[in-house]
Amino acid sequence: MPMVHSTDADFKVSRIDLGTLVDFQRQAEEHGWATRWTAVDALRTQVAEGSILLQPLLREERAGVLRAYRCLVLFSAADGPVAGGVATIDLSPEAYSELDRIDHDPEVRSALARVFALASGGIAMVSKS
Repeated sequence: MPMVHSTDADFKVSRIDLGTLVDFQRQAEEHGWATRWTAVDALRTQVAEGSILLQPLLREERAGVLRAYRCLVLFSAADGPVAGGVATIDLSPEAYSELDRIDHDPEVRSALARVFALASGGIAMVSKS
């Protein structure tokens, strides 16, 4: 699966709400995609209401046809010991194309891509030396 880079024409960072994420979860369930939560209820126990950020990570292609975008989802945690989390979910190309972008400026795009990279790599609070 080819990576989606911040310089690619189809790269964008989008802001969605919990209802939209639930819709994407249901679509992923209908398509039988493995990259999703186990169920809507599981999603709701982990993801808090509010602003959720979404960024493409990979393109899934079969026989040269784009089948899905595997996206990173950055969200506030509903409960638990952590403030938030990063997960992945697959979106159809049609659903992805309808998302509004919040990264119009190339510098903002680069900064948001860096935030996602840090978050997916395991960012944590540290004590200063």
